[in-house]
Amino acid sequence: MIALGHAKGQTYAVFGLGRSGLAAARALVAGGAEVRLWDDSEASRQAAEQAGFKPVPLNDATLTGCAALLLAPGVPLTHPVPHESVTAAARVGVPVIGDIELALRERHPVVYGITGTNGKSTTTALLAHVLRAANRSITLGGNIGLPVLEQDAADTFVLEMSSFQIDLTPGWQARIAVLLNITPDHLDRHGSMENYAAIKRRIFNGQKAGDTAVIGVDDEYCRAIHAALQAEKTGRAIVPVSVERILPDGISAVDGVLYENGVRVESLSRFPALPGKHNGQNIAMVYAAAKAAGLERADILAAIATFPGLRHRLQKVAEIAGIPCINDSKATNAEATEKALACFDTIYWIAGGKAKDGGIKMLAPYFPRIRHAFLIGHAANEFAATLGASVPHSVSGTLDRAVHDALALAKSEKRPGAVVLLSPACASYDQFKSFEHRGDVFIKLIEEAAA
Repeated sequence: MIALGHAKGQTYAVFGLGRSGLAAARALVAGGAEVRLWDDSEASRQAAEQAGFKPVPLNDATLTGCAALLLAPGVPLTHPVPHESVTAAARVGVPVIGDIELALRERHPVVYGITGTNGKSTTTALLAHVLRAANRSITLGGNIGLPVLEQDAADTFVLEMSSFQIDLTPGWQARIAVLLNITPDHLDRHGSMENYAAIKRRIFNGQKAGDTAVIGVDDEYCRAIHAALQAEKTGRAIVPVSVERILPDGISAVDGVLYENGVRVESLSRFPALPGKHNGQNIAMVYAAAKAAGLERADILAAIATFPGLRHRLQKVAEIAGIPCINDSKATNAEATEKALACFDTIYWIAGGKAKDGGIKMLAPYFPRIRHAFLIGHAANEFAATLGASVPHSVSGTLDRAVHDALALAKSEKRPGAVVLLSPACASYDQFKSFEHRGDVFIKLIEEAAA
């Protein structure tokens, strides 16, 4: 745990008592601060009481005199309307920050920060893996793994930063900052694409000569940010990355090959745990960041080749009768599932749950790859209507039934290169606690079938 000594003698408010909120409260108390904390959930308040805290409602009276309100990333800061604790903090002149801000104020570490709409977890974990393989001592955190304040911190932080976390870190400055891509997401929380992109752009805030900006240039928002960074002339290095074209001055991953400044570096087939075009971007980003961190090319490539992949992200669980069974439970929207469908040619697809706006209509170009779809959860009938006569499908209802049916059909048809793929294109909370819970159930079902 990082004891927040800089907060000694001060009073802080904490709203949102999940794991990161409680970790922050403990770190503040360990540093000698007083803490006033609250959550709208009675269960979360009870968990805080069991951890030794006494929750008190946060209002004008209890927020007055606080050095800051520490807000959980999942709580609305600006849109659709600020949470009432945020409004109260504004009335009494209390700044609103997040746990990453407190950690950076205490430690003043070297920071490598990664953000983007898609791919940031894999990229962050892969960069941490590469740095550790080079015997670099790092703390991995942010929107991945354990809360930073819960860990014994190293001098270098590798942080996955969501847009919510960036919004709550006014003192952000990264030695190496990575922006993968920007596509529509969380607009209910940011109000517009312009606001969302502006927050993502702040991953590069405060950079100066000697720092490095690594940025994807395959979408219009990132291209605009790239142009703006070049115009700033701060002296930082700017490394563009593309998976659409081979850049003469930058890093590219095109047609299964990694390039540096237009020169071939390595075949992406060397990295089987990272399939697909989207993982090509992740690899290219990590290669650029690791080079900026001073690692040699051969060491970077060797480390990427040993990366096992992330749980619930195109995770190969087992092969049954020669059929790979892939857990992509993290795919909670159609855009994420698109990346999984693009990786395989013959798919027994398990999909469904709590549907997002737009459903799966955007996946129509990949329907010819789907041999049969097995639909579960609330979205089953909606997805069945979208698939219509284009894709053979069954409404299995539950995940256990879908796994049974998919394996049975795949084994009977014996199609070369076929996979059973859980990539739901849906949130999980109609039948499961989280996408992790859904993925864990899938893993258990596959392991039982393989036994």
